[in-house]
Amino acid sequence: MHFGTVGRSAAGCIATIASLGLAFQFVSTFQINHSFSLTLWIVFAYFTILTNLLVAVVFAGLASRTQMRASWIVAGTMLSILLVGIIYALLLHGKTELAGGSAVANVLLHMATPVLVPLFWIVFTPKGQLTWSHPLVWAIYPLAYLAYSLIRGAQTNKYPYPFLDPGLVGWQQTMLSSLAIAVTFLVCSYGLVALDHRLGPRSLSNPKPS
Repeated sequence: MHFGTVGRSAAGCIATIASLGLAFQFVSTFQINHSFSLTLWIVFAYFTILTNLLVAVVFAGLASRTQMRASWIVAGTMLSILLVGIIYALLLHGKTELAGGSAVANVLLHMATPVLVPLFWIVFTPKGQLTWSHPLVWAIYPLAYLAYSLIRGAQTNKYPYPFLDPGLVGWQQTMLSSLAIAVTFLVCSYGLVALDHRLGPRSLSNPKPS
């Protein structure tokens, strides 16, 4: 589907916002430890950073094309960044006092992109192209991050989020939180596929089975 200059401009704006958020976060972290490699190690521990990096790459690619060839990638990216916004709003908002570049990064990465990416999907992404197998593909990324976070935390004794820290909340609560997030992600994923089918051209034409 061709989505024209407006769609490409919107994608470019989203990629820029995500990139600016990442840049502000990197600079703020670097100012604390003054080490490029350590800063990379720290920021890449966070699902927020990795997912906004995904947003920046995907939407920069959209901005450079006149045709969207894989709407399921946009949908999967949307679900992941939406998960960032939901977790932040429910579990992390107000837990840390931020200022300067960190505060700017927080707004861009936790609030702006989780709102703008779904809006882009609603307005510009072609509907009716998702399948019921896509949620299982989308789930690979957050599940891989969960495994990465727990393994990394076990080695360093530092966890990116309190609800993933067994030393703080215990393994039972950590697993329950992880399960709740996984179930929520899958429910939202299948709900998105159902909505996509409802909005798709096949639904609008109401074809009769032969």
